[in-house]
Amino acid sequence: MGDPVKNQYEPDYAVSPGEVLSAELEIRGMSQLELSHRTGLTPKHINSVLKGKSAISPETAIKLERTIGMPADYWLNLESNYQAIRARISEAEKLERDLDWLKRVPVNQMAKLGWITKHNDKKAQLIEVLRFFGIASVDQWEEVWPNLSVAYRQNEKFEIFPEAVSAWLRQGELQAAAVECQPYDKNRFRKALDEIRALTDLPPDEFAPRMRELCASAGVAVVFVPALPKTAVSGATRWIKPDKAVIQLSLRYRTNDHLWFTFFHEAGHIVRHGKKDLFIEQNNKSGNGLDEAKEAEANSFAQQTLIPEAELKKFIAAGSPNRTSIKQFAQHVGIAPGIVVGQLQYRRILQFSMFNDLKQYYKWSHEAGG
Repeated sequence: MGDPVKNQYEPDYAVSPGEVLSAELEIRGMSQLELSHRTGLTPKHINSVLKGKSAISPETAIKLERTIGMPADYWLNLESNYQAIRARISEAEKLERDLDWLKRVPVNQMAKLGWITKHNDKKAQLIEVLRFFGIASVDQWEEVWPNLSVAYRQNEKFEIFPEAVSAWLRQGELQAAAVECQPYDKNRFRKALDEIRALTDLPPDEFAPRMRELCASAGVAVVFVPALPKTAVSGATRWIKPDKAVIQLSLRYRTNDHLWFTFFHEAGHIVRHGKKDLFIEQNNKSGNGLDEAKEAEANSFAQQTLIPEAELKKFIAAGSPNRTSIKQFAQHVGIAPGIVVGQLQYRRILQFSMFNDLKQYYKWSHEAGG
């Protein structure tokens, strides 16, 4: 979408009230000292006003009106316009400096997904992106997303941009804010997870609405947000209110074993960990060094919730699993066969090429669940 035509002239320079006052004094043949005597303002203050270092206050404007004859509103309007133009010029210069940051934000994909409006003018685009993030300037980005630059500052193998990751997180935050949730209740959430586990053999358009409903009843908003370029994200967990958590899932999943492990991994962070941390999972690695110990705990929670460890060990000990035994075991523990395959592959009991036809392959819409 192009930018609207601007009809209002915006000057790229600012004339200070002091310059106007200096011209008026010259016309009248009045010295600064005389003006000081007539107004009661100190010579130092008069000089500061003339040089644009001091603003014209309402009191000064009234004194100038009585001394020079020009209305107080005239001087106050001059001052107001001068400050506004200066601020606009300063902001334009700052935006120019911040355009390099914009290059690391996946603007085109965000516009394609309808998150932001596309602009031809780069500065207008930067302003649009700042509005999306809900920040006044790029300086605030580091304050709002303090851990991202640390987590991704050295990643030689995969090119990941913290700015892109934060855009994905921000969209999840906006979607989650619109989800009506009951106050968080740990016991209710654990019961919800038990019910959700029984949905693993269903397609997304059937399990996603029910998953969101059950989690919302326990104080957890589940949102599906398409991944952006330079993120490689699979999931994230955080709290947006003291009594409202968010599980954010990307649409990168192709098989049900990956989706369900990620969901229960994020649920593990909510159940076991504090409310101040942000947890981000990627396709290539988990945790980004934010807290590897907690990532391991969340992995354990997901594994145990999906397939109880004792049951899985007993199944593995019975001998080489085959297609029939996997299906029977999955039915016995009440889980989708593809998840059993995924866990056996992860533990190197099966090769990654074996029994993948038992997995469900998802086709996601951007709305996630359709």
